[in-house]
Amino acid sequence: MAALIWSPMILFTWRCNSVHEPLNTARPVVVRSSAFVALGLTLCLSGCAVFRSYDKELNETTNLAGAGKVDDAIKQLNKNNTGKDKDLLYYLELGMMERWIDRYPDSQKAWMSANDTVQMWEQTAKTDPSKLGSSVASYVINDKVRPYEGHDYEKVMLLTYIALNYLALGEYDNARVAIKQTHELEAVIADVRSKELAKVQQQAQKQGARTNFKELNGYPVQTIDNPEVNSLKNSYQSALSHYLAGFVYESLGEPSLAAPGYRLANELQPNQPLLEEALRGLDQRTGAPDDGMTDTLFVIGSGTAPALKSRQFPLPIPVNGTLILVPISFPVMVSTSTPYLPGQLRLGDGTSLPVAPITSIDLMARRALKDDMPGIMLRGAIRSATKAATQYALQHQSQKQNNMALAIAALAVTIGSVATESADERTWRTLPSEIGIARARLTPGSHVITLQTPGGVRTVDLKVSGRYAVVGLRMLRGQLFVQPPELTTGTAGSPQDGEGTAPAPSTGTK
Repeated sequence: MAALIWSPMILFTWRCNSVHEPLNTARPVVVRSSAFVALGLTLCLSGCAVFRSYDKELNETTNLAGAGKVDDAIKQLNKNNTGKDKDLLYYLELGMMERWIDRYPDSQKAWMSANDTVQMWEQTAKTDPSKLGSSVASYVINDKVRPYEGHDYEKVMLLTYIALNYLALGEYDNARVAIKQTHELEAVIADVRSKELAKVQQQAQKQGARTNFKELNGYPVQTIDNPEVNSLKNSYQSALSHYLAGFVYESLGEPSLAAPGYRLANELQPNQPLLEEALRGLDQRTGAPDDGMTDTLFVIGSGTAPALKSRQFPLPIPVNGTLILVPISFPVMVSTSTPYLPGQLRLGDGTSLPVAPITSIDLMARRALKDDMPGIMLRGAIRSATKAATQYALQHQSQKQNNMALAIAALAVTIGSVATESADERTWRTLPSEIGIARARLTPGSHVITLQTPGGVRTVDLKVSGRYAVVGLRMLRGQLFVQPPELTTGTAGSPQDGEGTAPAPSTGTK
């Protein structure tokens, strides 16, 4: 399809806004065979990713899951992804839906495929970061043609959820490997983003392009620039990931590694007594003899991650003294659920466990968009100037030559610019909007847990065993999905060096 996208572009040429040429030097040159532009655009763009609305697709999918029809939601996901080679987002969404219904091996299989893509990104970031996100077509058509590499917080949350699946399966050593990979990935992301920002600023200066989204007339600035978003250290480090690291290391008898995890979780989500107690009581817990109780961590997710929606902003672009109005699209962040977490979990014996808010994917996604906007705006500015110069060249020559074919081609380019100008809406939507945790020492065996959900009070029965256990609870519209731990005996596991990649799980369903 890429070849088809470019085929009509070579039917006419212009000299404008290469990545080495300032925007204010846009100038048209000779147009050749431009009468075929309209036909070429129509043929090459039909059915391409440039017209795909990921927001619409995932609304349909999550609506089915929210009605309790997860298998139908998976079928809908497959219907929207019929190609042989599935992309990163497909495996991210599939893995989460399989987890909702406790099919941990299937979930891990999907997420391992997603992790392969993330690891390739990580390797490229280490060896040749200039290749990351590269796509010349995004400077001409739109950002949807860029290879989807995942937002930074998605990469980290993928490893976090892989670890949660391993914990549910009782594979604590493999969870440790995933946790270790998380630490390494965060370091790579930090290095890449610092260099990327400097590169965008340098290119913007050369191009004379504006990269401050606050200057976009009508852009809802407050959705990504507000005190809550700005309070985040970055878009990819979460208190959940680091608290989970502390829990895993603690369960494996490694308090010296557990402490930094709990400490960073407190820094990322301050003033939460539950998080503070995890660090303060670490030595006492690890030094105490086995009393037969199960240290149980509840991870409660609510809602779905916010959506990216494409919105057009018409911008006047000066070309040889003539203003050409070109529509340019930017992504806007929109909530897909009302933020909600229960204040407590109630046990069958009447004990109440406080729920501590630990991570907001909603805020992390907004921070990611804010950090990405300079690069998005740079590509948009170059794209709009290129389209403006093309329109000018066709209009100018059609008037000069009184050529109807050129006039039609100019109109086609204008229409094509509007039709293809769309912001990238791809983002991992089945992630929860908000995540909280609760923790308690429970007697091994059956327990009744009651909690308030957006759909009312819900009660679930579950069993725990061993010295440590992790229970997942996921609220989605009127549904409550429970991810119980598979029953184990003895300790959580023994320490290991954690080198390498955790092996893929065996296939099959629970």
